[in-house]
Amino acid sequence: MAAPLDLDQLQTFIAISDTGSFTRAAEEVNRTQSAVSMQMRRLEERIGKPLFEKDGRSNRLTEEGERLLSYARRLIHLNRETLAAFDDMRLEGTIRIGTPDDYADRFLPEIMARFARSNPRVELTVVCEPTPGLVEHIKRGNLDLAIVTHDDVKGQSEVVRREPLLWVTSANHATHEQEMLPMAFGRPTCIWRRAACEVLDRMNRDYRILFTSFSATVITAAVLSGLAISVLPECALRPGMRVLGDADGFGTLPDCKIGIMRGHSSRPQLVDALVRHISESLDNISVPSAEDSGTLDFAAIATMRGKRPRSGQVLPSW
Repeated sequence: MAAPLDLDQLQTFIAISDTGSFTRAAEEVNRTQSAVSMQMRRLEERIGKPLFEKDGRSNRLTEEGERLLSYARRLIHLNRETLAAFDDMRLEGTIRIGTPDDYADRFLPEIMARFARSNPRVELTVVCEPTPGLVEHIKRGNLDLAIVTHDDVKGQSEVVRREPLLWVTSANHATHEQEMLPMAFGRPTCIWRRAACEVLDRMNRDYRILFTSFSATVITAAVLSGLAISVLPECALRPGMRVLGDADGFGTLPDCKIGIMRGHSSRPQLVDALVRHISESLDNISVPSAEDSGTLDFAAIATMRGKRPRSGQVLPSW
């Protein structure tokens, strides 16, 4: 029987990937650089594949290394879950988390499932509101933490994920061809709204804001019915939408940055544990490309491969 993988080696391997350096990884795992190098040589021997290749003065993951990384993260997380399940001192209590509904559908199932398995005695209270409302809740002490849309100007959160912000219209209507573009946006304080209006103004495109709502459901309904165009992050795309791009006359939007804000909690251990689970969950949420899957899911637009959806791509219903 093949010998099992060494979890310490996998932890070091993950640290190298996250820090981009053998030296910084050594500091992260409290080992010498020579010990880290020895661990990686042994891991490569165990896998039977090269995991790193030279890129100038630095090392980067090979294709085999990228494949191992996702398995390594899952193994380390499962190890933590297993230890937590037998820990008599495991965390318990209530923690209050906030998130916009754009992110709730896509991210909460994974986050809640992973956290509940490791911390069955912790009760999660979830509030869904737009980012400005969540920021106020954090300031007033109504939330322990919040998943928000990061604002570069205010710098109010720790960025844990980046996604393309995309122009979207209905796949069944030619709304984007209207001379006066009808738009559906969040409230005036919405970062995506401001970004979209700035791009439209630079393009000298005539538009009017037809729908304003803090609800992602309302914005989605306006787009799918062909009443308006909007902008959404990749995670919020829905079946029946069409992605618009340069070929359609729509300029590139800035990336959507998803961040975490911490409140002044009386249970910092709970907050730290949930923040770690959120970061790991968002890092693990990825979707295969259309070439890999053979079918094009509404989210199968290669987030982790750094590709933007091509102009005119339709997200089919099923």
